[in-house]
Amino acid sequence: MSLAAGVAALLVLVVFGGLVSLVLMGVGWAGLALSAAGVWWMLTHTGRIRVLAVLLLVAVPLAVLALYAAAGLLWVVLVSLGLWALAVFAGRAALVEDAPPAMPEHPARRPERPFLIMNPRSGGGKVTKFRLAERARALGAEVVVLDPDRPQDVAELAREAVRRGADLLGVAGGDGTQALVAGVAVAHDLPFVVISAGTRNHFALDLGLDRKNPARCLEALTDGVELRVDLGYLRAGGPEEPEEPAEPGTEVVFVNSASFGVYAEVVQSPAYRDDKVRTILEMLPDLLAQESGARLSVRGDGPVLDAPQAVLVSNNPYQRGDSAGLGRRERLDTGELGVLGVHVGSAAEAAELLLRGGQQGRGLTETTAREVVVDADAPVIPVGVDGEALTLPTPVRCRLAPGALRVRVPRHRPGVRLGAPPMDWRRVRRLALTMGRAAAGRGPA
Repeated sequence: MSLAAGVAALLVLVVFGGLVSLVLMGVGWAGLALSAAGVWWMLTHTGRIRVLAVLLLVAVPLAVLALYAAAGLLWVVLVSLGLWALAVFAGRAALVEDAPPAMPEHPARRPERPFLIMNPRSGGGKVTKFRLAERARALGAEVVVLDPDRPQDVAELAREAVRRGADLLGVAGGDGTQALVAGVAVAHDLPFVVISAGTRNHFALDLGLDRKNPARCLEALTDGVELRVDLGYLRAGGPEEPEEPAEPGTEVVFVNSASFGVYAEVVQSPAYRDDKVRTILEMLPDLLAQESGARLSVRGDGPVLDAPQAVLVSNNPYQRGDSAGLGRRERLDTGELGVLGVHVGSAAEAAELLLRGGQQGRGLTETTAREVVVDADAPVIPVGVDGEALTLPTPVRCRLAPGALRVRVPRHRPGVRLGAPPMDWRRVRRLALTMGRAAAGRGPA
């Protein structure tokens, strides 16, 4: 289907539009590049240039559509684009078979003294909406509901519960809170339960948990299995190679990712919480031009990344082609950090990044590493850790503890529906030829 739709997309242009339609398709690509340049100019400038960039973003798409309509070929281009979209969709779906197997499950006995911490503010009040505290207590769990008006040390609450004999720890809250208690669970080799009561629930997503109904996560207390997943750690400052392992509590734990550079700088601003869009637009020009903020240097298993504008270090790599780190991780037990570095220095590079669909190339570096060191020309740098804003001394060392976290999940859960991999026409063609030979009886299926 992918190859047929791709050929049909080209035939529609040639048969119904001839050379003119091909020229107009080139105009469309040029319009897309100009739009990307407009976005770059809007983000990196203020005043009149920003106003002109916004006008460009509006005018270019309208001008392209007007040219198509004037040539009487708007319908031809739209049909061709539709067929091309079908070709890409079908091709990516055909490549899903290459996805890695699911993480192995291990049998788990029912806990006798589970301890759960619940944040009533997370996710717009999901703890109250789904009556999570009442349901958990009915299953025999000790539950502490945090006081929204009084800051509490959730890690210390978990440690105190362990001292009283808790044999399982869990959190209903955001990923930042999940990470703090997960670190305590690892330190005492206890199972950990994730209850998807946060706003985005990235960790719960990659564990295959039900994010729409967090109450289903409580089934892990009565009918659960165990997954052994990696846990990320940040160690700030100190010698290049510490002689002894870090003491508990001296490293920052993360379950998803740690971000450095532009995003970390922006979220540090006191104004960010009240007016996110305005704060971003005010700070980005200087940050992207590197006239403010620290100059970063990133060392991993490969070449050094010098002066990236943004860096994302994740607990296991995100799917290929997810250039924002907003998608899913195929596994959480590979023992490798995902490293994503972005450096865009001009409108042309911004346009190239868009036209390449966020694939690795100039302006974007995507790799994996066992350990990552982020250094800077400043003694301290801002870091976004699982959505929480921190400031850490440099250099910052990122590492994984492979299989350290024993996550208890329900035996029956929605599972992780992996997105399709990036399009690879050569592989699609090879698969199609293999199937064709098999259908003709000339080769194995």
